[in-house]
Amino acid sequence: MRKGFAVLLVVLASLVMTAGVARAITFGQPDGNRHPNVGALLADWDADSPGPDILCSGTLIGERVFLTAAHCTAFLESEGITRVWVTFAPAYDEDSTSLSGLFAGTYVTHPEFGSGGASDPHDIAVVLLERSPGIAPAVLPAAGLLDQLKANHSLRDRTFTAVGYGTVREDKTGGPHAFFFDGIRRFALQSALNLEKSWLLLSMNPSTGNGGGCFGDSGGPHFLGGVRSNLLVSITITGDAMCRATDKTYRLDTASARAFLDDFVALP
Repeated sequence: MRKGFAVLLVVLASLVMTAGVARAITFGQPDGNRHPNVGALLADWDADSPGPDILCSGTLIGERVFLTAAHCTAFLESEGITRVWVTFAPAYDEDSTSLSGLFAGTYVTHPEFGSGGASDPHDIAVVLLERSPGIAPAVLPAAGLLDQLKANHSLRDRTFTAVGYGTVREDKTGGPHAFFFDGIRRFALQSALNLEKSWLLLSMNPSTGNGGGCFGDSGGPHFLGGVRSNLLVSITITGDAMCRATDKTYRLDTASARAFLDDFVALP
């Protein structure tokens, strides 16, 4: 693939201004067909790479509703880009200019994105697909699910699964030189660190057996449970620069997130 880490940093420079670091998957492994409802958000944002390029990740949450991060779609708006696609393939070749197998759609950014400060930036968006991919969507959480887990002291005993496309890290040392990009969907297991008003903080420390997000992808899902779980409780937003400490993910069980989502899907 022609797209390298330096190209990804061009997008990151824009995303950092509003939401911090965009993320992908580190210290994980190829996902294969384990999470067929997880896809990559594509747009022709890279002038040096003709055709759609990976920008962010996301998850199908309705027959034609794809969930991702608002800072991804806000970046596209700032560039005047309105045409987007989604792929659900386990791997995407950015050298291809073919639209075969891609699902075109229209994005909707949360109207309050950027307001609310760090406590709730409303960093959530959807892409309304023009046709159904024929894939079973992920299950969204009931209201206050994560609060309940924290209240009964079981949150830190739970396993979470992060899934996404983008830049990868497999080496604990080497700093930025340890990153690479291949367009393959990956997953990694995580444990909880803390729960805040709008945020679920997850460990991505490989020394404790965790993986998580890194440069090149945002909006990817965090499922509550092991690798076969389909219960989507938060989405990737930001974390530490070296991609080996903390994933800061946006909760989907809050009243704020649910108020946006219920315009597009039925909620539990």
